[in-house]
Formats: sequence, structure tokens, C-alpha cells
Amino acid sequence: MSDMPSLIETLLGRKGYEPDEPRTLEQAGLTDLLVDALICKQVKALGSASGRSVAEHLCLPYGLVEERFQKLRSRQILSHRGSAPLNDYVYMLTEEGRDHAQRLHEACAYVGAAPVPLTDYINAVDAQTITAEAPQQEQLEKAFQDICVNKSMFHRLGPAINSGAGLFLYGAPGNGKTTLAERITFCFGQEVWIPRALIVDDEIIKLYDPAYHKEVPLSQNKILRQHSHDQRWTKIRRPTVIVGGELTLDCLEIRHDPRTNVSEAPLQMKSNNGSLLIDDFGRQRMDPMDLLNRWIVPLEKRYDFLTLASGKKIQVPFDQLILFSTNLEPNDLVDEAFLRRIPYKINVPDPDEEEFHRLFELFAPVAGCEYHQEAVGHLLEKHYRPSKRPMRRCHPRDLLLQIRNYCRYLGQEMEMKSEYFDLVVENYFTVVQ
Repeated sequence: MSDMPSLIETLLGRKGYEPDEPRTLEQAGLTDLLVDALICKQVKALGSASGRSVAEHLCLPYGLVEERFQKLRSRQILSHRGSAPLNDYVYMLTEEGRDHAQRLHEACAYVGAAPVPLTDYINAVDAQTITAEAPQQEQLEKAFQDICVNKSMFHRLGPAINSGAGLFLYGAPGNGKTTLAERITFCFGQEVWIPRALIVDDEIIKLYDPAYHKEVPLSQNKILRQHSHDQRWTKIRRPTVIVGGELTLDCLEIRHDPRTNVSEAPLQMKSNNGSLLIDDFGRQRMDPMDLLNRWIVPLEKRYDFLTLASGKKIQVPFDQLILFSTNLEPNDLVDEAFLRRIPYKINVPDPDEEEFHRLFELFAPVAGCEYHQEAVGHLLEKHYRPSKRPMRRCHPRDLLLQIRNYCRYLGQEMEMKSEYFDLVVENYFTVVQ
């Protein structure tokens, strides 16, 4: 009986937040002028197209824009090139229409899905907030099931992730801080909806970014379903945005392209309802204190202020789990005021020998070989203990990959052998130590 509510929700297609398909342009938050401009630019880009095809490119129901085609035709901006199925027509621009579309393109080159008003986006972020998830031990175990995390680390990570607040992961390089950070988003599990583009005071801001947003297929089960979703939105996995040494303050502001008059959302907006990992914190081209000054209010208030190209400031959600991964001591990077807003500081230590064996056991199938305890014991006895070389969690993966490359070069079967470790250790540690 415990599965009955989720089964009903699945059948009805109403589990969680979902943007409903608008029934009017007003309900969609769009003006006739904006939709006409999008239609003209889309027809210009396609050369000629049916009304339904253009509506599909705009991610709007044809019934909402059908009247706009008639209006544009009466203004002699569009003309019929022929008929199309379902009482539709193939449209093309008139000579006057081509000039009009060119002017529209020069004013704003954006072509694609119709934008969503900022207020609708704010409501969606609030409805899908990561702070409401509070993942528990079962979700954590599932997210970390195929990587090695010792019990002590697991119990420290759990409350930090459950809180939805920020955390520092610090420790020696190569111990899997980035891997841990990537898995943390998986703990929150579900997918979220985001608009492809936003409109704020006639400024279009692109939000969807395939570099960070992974679309998920929608359920085909439409039993008892009474509505369709708004096609201007796309369903994605909760995002994990990772930035490293390339991070600058410019990445945290709306970036406006003066050539196209189209803007791009900053990284923290793209990570809303997910996680934002600042990798190798302290090694960015900007001073850590600059980031402190930029984010000290958003980290506490969970909203941010951004500046449009017009100079107007807007308030947007700051709703993500902020993760800082660093090889340096947090106290050496930022002051107490910043650390207070990142309540969890978790050291990721070197593995012990038992965990080191477990890491080889986990990665052996990935590398294409069987795990041999004796070979790993030889590796520790000959190449780690005498020189007191620290064990890192990346070593099993890296050493096995070097053995695999060596075996491929010789045309031999991939095996975990003591003599193979002797061959690759010299190359590997000569480079990194």
C-alpha cells in the first residue's frame, strides 16, 4: 500500500512541480509585439515554414500564435507559399517582411524558444528548492554506492548534505574531493524544470546550457492526464555546475553580448536547484576575498542581485548547495565571516591500507582485469612503506590505467601483476612527486 500514492501520481503525471501549458499569450507572459518578432526572425532563419513548424520552434501551442500569422499576413509581412496539413499554411517573408525581420534581428538576434517571465522562473525555483529535499542515509548510500567512502566520512557528509547549506571539502590533492562533490547532487535525486530563456524588461537571458544541464526524457504515460506541460521549459537532472581556476567575477554576472543584444545567465543561476562546485578554491585568478565580498549576502539570504544591460538591478534566487573543494586550509583562504556562512568543513584524508585495497578492487573491473590482493600488497611493500609515500585515492585508478596502456602496447591481456606495478610506478611517481 505504501507505493500507492506514487503510483497514482505517476499515472496522473502530476508528481512534483510541472509548468502547465499556457492557454493565452497573456498567461504565457508574452506580448503580441514580442511573439511577432520571434515569428519573423524564425521564418527568416528557415526561409519558409508552416505555421505549426514555426510555433514548434517557438515552443508555443499553435492555437496561441495562429492569430499572429494572420495579423502579420494582413500587414504584408508574411505571405502564403502554399497550404500545409491541418488547415495550416507554409509562410514566407515578403520583401517588406525581409527588411522588417532584418531590423528585428539587428535589434536582438535571439531566435528559438519563447522566453519565460522572470516571476515564473522565481516561482519555479521556490517550488523545486533544494532545501526542501533533505536527503537521508538511504539516498546517500544510493548516490555513493559505486565509490569507496569510509563510514566516518559518510557520517560527516550526511548531515552536511541534508542541511542544504554550503560545505568545504579540503585535503591533499588526488583524494576524490571533486568526485565526492559531483555525487552529492545525486543525493537529491529528482529532476527539475527550467526555462530555456528568460525575459526581463525586454531583455532576453539564455538560461539553459547543455554544458551543465542534462535533459531527461519525459514519461510517455499520459493515462488520465488532463494537461500538457509548457514546451518553453525543459526537464533536467538537478544540475551540478563545476568551475575551477577559470572562475572570474565576470562569470557571476549577467553577460550581455552587445552584437546580438542577447544575455547569458551567470553560473549561480545555472546551478539553481542543484549544486555549484568551486573546484581548487584559492587557485582562481581572483582573490578569494573578492568572492567573499560578492557572495556574502547571497549565501545568507539565498537570493542574489544582478544587473541587466540597461543598468537595472533584479533580484533572483540563489538556491543551490555551494561546495568548495580545496587543497588548502580553509582558514588560510578566507576570514571568519565567510566560514560562518559555510557551516560544514570536512577534511578528506588519505585512505588507509584497507581502503586502498578496496579502491583497487572497485576499479579493477573498470580497467578490465581481476583484482589480486597479492599484487597490491607487493605495491605497498615495495613502493609505499619504505619511502613513506602517502596513499591517494586516485592512485589505484591511475596506476591501473597505466598498466592497461602498457598491456595494450604489447598486445597482452590486461592483468594486475606485481611486475607491472614495478614498471609503471617509476613513470607515474617521477612525474607527480
